[in-house]
Amino acid sequence: MNLRGLVSVTGKPGLFKLIGQNKGGFILESLDGAKVKSVINLSNTKMATLEDITIYGEEDEIRLLEIFETLKTNEIEIPDVKADGNTLREFFRVVAPGHDESRVYSSDIKKVITWYNIIKALPLFEEEAPEPIDEEQA
Repeated sequence: MNLRGLVSVTGKPGLFKLIGQNKGGFILESLDGAKVKSVINLSNTKMATLEDITIYGEEDEIRLLEIFETLKTNEIEIPDVKADGNTLREFFRVVAPGHDESRVYSSDIKKVITWYNIIKALPLFEEEAPEPIDEEQA
């Protein structure tokens, strides 16, 4: 799964693809059908790549990418985002065992489900992730 270049923007629903940078900030394109382009200035907006997002764990943090891989390989039935909190929590216990239930809220689980439903239809969902750049080789 190649999630490089996919970002979440605080205060904006959905996911975005990072397509460039200019003096005003980063140029993003929405992943919905509208493909709306916008410029995000990091001085007043927070942005996080999906590769870097983690979920609170009881011992170690759980990478979002690991949760997506679990969903992809195990063909787990995904509840509707409007399901009740108990259903969402039971689902998350399966896909993210060891998550910190006191710090991971239903809204976080809904966001993970929504994001997964967005990216599973994209071609990069089936691509292999590029190897990280080794500092010594560069």
